Order: sequence, then C-alpha cells, then structure tokens
Amino acid sequence: METRGIEDMFDFRRFPKDAVVLLLLLIYFPVGISLMFIRIFIGVHVFLVSCALPESFIRRFVVRVMCSVLGMHVRQKNPRSRDKNTKLYICNHVTEFDHNIINLLTPCNTPQLDGSTGFVCWARGFMEIHAGSGAIGESLQSYCSAEGTTPLLLFPEEDTTNGRAGLLKFSSWPFSLTESIQPVALRVTRPLISLSTPESSWLTELLWTFFVPWTVYHVSWLPTVSRQDGESTQEFANKVQELLAAELGLVATKITKADKAEHIKRTRHIVPQTTTSVTPGSIGLGFMSLGTDDRRIAKMAQQVKDVLPHVPLNVITKDLAKTNCVDTTITNLLENKEETSMEATGISTFGPSKISSYSSGPAPTLKPAAKAFGKSPTDRHLSLQERKEALYNFARRSGMNQTSNDTNILGFFIFFNMLNATLKSTDWSRKTVTEQFGSSNYGKKHIHVA
Repeated sequence: METRGIEDMFDFRRFPKDAVVLLLLLIYFPVGISLMFIRIFIGVHVFLVSCALPESFIRRFVVRVMCSVLGMHVRQKNPRSRDKNTKLYICNHVTEFDHNIINLLTPCNTPQLDGSTGFVCWARGFMEIHAGSGAIGESLQSYCSAEGTTPLLLFPEEDTTNGRAGLLKFSSWPFSLTESIQPVALRVTRPLISLSTPESSWLTELLWTFFVPWTVYHVSWLPTVSRQDGESTQEFANKVQELLAAELGLVATKITKADKAEHIKRTRHIVPQTTTSVTPGSIGLGFMSLGTDDRRIAKMAQQVKDVLPHVPLNVITKDLAKTNCVDTTITNLLENKEETSMEATGISTFGPSKISSYSSGPAPTLKPAAKAFGKSPTDRHLSLQERKEALYNFARRSGMNQTSNDTNILGFFIFFNMLNATLKSTDWSRKTVTEQFGSSNYGKKHIHVA
C-alpha cells in the first residue's frame, strides 16, 4: 500500500506556518469574529428559506446568492457538459459541504453513510437510508434503477483531503450501482487558514467557513464515462480516479481512508525521543515533550541536580518517583552517599559511566568524620572544627553555583542537615570528654562553641 506523501494530502494545522500570513491573520482576527456572528444570523435565514421554498431553479438561485453572502462562492466550468439523464455523479471530497455546493448547481441526493441521523441528517442536506450496512448497496442500486428519481452524488474517497496533493483510492462499490457515471471535479480555495483538519466536526468547519473572508468552490463537469465489457468495478473506479486526478492536476494514490485513520492515530501517539545532555543546565530538557507528571519530575530532578551536581540524573529521578519531594530526595541522597557513589561510578544497572559525564565540574569533597579517634580532647575538638570548616566551604560553593534564591535555600538546607548529622555523630566525643574530665560543663561548653 502506497503511503509516501500521505502528510501532504492532509492539513494537520489550522493556521499557516508563514510568519507574514500569520500576522495578517492576527490583524484580520477581530474582523473575522464579527463577520462570523453576522453570518450565523444570516445562515439561519438561509436555512429557513431553503426549507420553505420547493425544489426548483428559483430556490437554487436564491440560496446560491445567500450562500455568497455567507462567503461560499460557487463557480462552475463546462456547465453544458452536465448530463441530465445520468443517475450517478462521482466527485472528489474536499470539505464537509461539498454535497451542498453541488446541490446548488443541479438537483442531487447524497446518502448519509455514517454519522448522525434524524433531524441533523436532514438539515445538513443528506438523504437518510433505512437499511443495514450490508444492504446499503442494494438499496442504492434499486434507487438508481427506479424511474424519475433524483441523481445520486457519491464520494468514493469516503473521506476529505486538502485537494492539493492527490486523491484517495476510490472504493469500488459506488461504481457497481450503474453502468455509466458522470465525474465531477471539485477544487476549493480559501485564504489565511486550511480548508479542514482531521477529526474536526462539521460544525467547527462551518464556523471557520463563516470566519474567513471567502471560500471559492470550482466545479468542473467531465463527460459521462461508461464501464466497458469485462471491466471490473475496481478497474472502472481506478479509471475514473485517473480522469479526475488529471483534471485537477493531482496524483491518483493508493492511500485509503483506513490509511488516513492509521496515520492520524500513529501521529497522535508518537512521543519524541529524548536525550540527556552532559551539562547540568541542559539536563532534563529532553523531558519537556513528555506528560505533565514527567515534566514535573524532570523539573524537580533539575533542582536536585543543581544542588548535587555529582549525583547521576537517573538516581535522582528514581528517588523522586518514590518520594515526590525535592527536600526528601536530597536528604536520602546525602544519607546514602555510598550507594549513590557506586551508581555514579558505573556499578548500577544503567551501565558503566563516569561521574564527569553527569556534571560540568568536580564535586565538592566532604569530610564528615575524622579518619582516626583523637587521643586528646584537643585533637578531638580540632577534628570537629575541621569538619565544620569543610561543611562551611561546601555550603559556600553550593551557594555560589546557584542563580536563584530557591536553589540557595536548598543549598543551606543541605548544609544544616549535614551539620546536624555531624553534631549527632560527635555524641561519642562529648561522652568521652565528660568521663575524662569528670565534669559535664566542659563538654557542654565545647559543644556550645562548636
């Protein structure tokens, strides 16, 4: 199945990419909104007039003039080529109102194959068929063979395109209704915005039609085509597709309605692949295309990464998924320094890596405890002073590397947590000093000074 160029056959963006056209659209926007409300009021009267007048040339002329006020202009080419004896018109599908436009030029009925029924079906100008899905073809074939019936207008593409690149593959069942058909080529132009977008409702398309200054429908009548002896319905459909494509200057593709639906579904569920940058300032940017929760975790992970640049991002994200709190994650990473260091050096399940690939500079060196137990109270006191000085230096470097007040607060939060942990770790020193000198006042004094 040919799917090359499927993106060119449909407009997935309502607004243009060109900056100049987009600027003109912004300038026109207030005018378009006002024009839309005015046309809604006029459109109600057009609907009432079309319902009140009987089917005739006068009715089609009046409605056509009123539709021009609504911004829907109709131009036809080769009107004398229209066959009044034909029972089936075959047309390419561009907008949700193609059948209404053709009906302004000649009487025809378009069956509602799917969608709403009842009043909405009748108000939109469709012919409702009371038959099962398998009996629709037989019902329409009986309708075409009856005498004095209004010709049918069918769209074998079964879905709309932008009308600029190619035609969808024609279904074969419409060509089994009669032996001869008349092709109708339809080309639609509109300024500022796209003609239609996938999965957009007919009511939305109607409001956008009222919004734009005008929408021009160019209708070309081609000569009647009959099926040859021994020619299958699919071959007949392909031949008519080629004729319409040549008239419109498009390509007759093998892309079907199902291919379009599959492409829309695939486009909707594609998630761009993300990459992890090696600089702390850009880590987490790859997560911007993910969901809301992922973006929130990525933002918190970036905050933790700014405070602890030596910790791998995957370790931070893993802990944030459990705690969902920046402060708690920072505390956990500080309390589990050995495990974090092992994962940073490549022992984790994420494969070997170097700590330098996760940060832009070397991590600060901390001395949370003395290497050996001091022999004298003076040595033990100096050991505590050295650890305090190391913590002060670490907090000072962390504060200088940050650019926001929030991150500075996190840096000082780490400092006080580490200081508290250090003070707790010196309980043995306090106890030893008290026992050695026989008085608790000496130990309390030194702890207070510390």
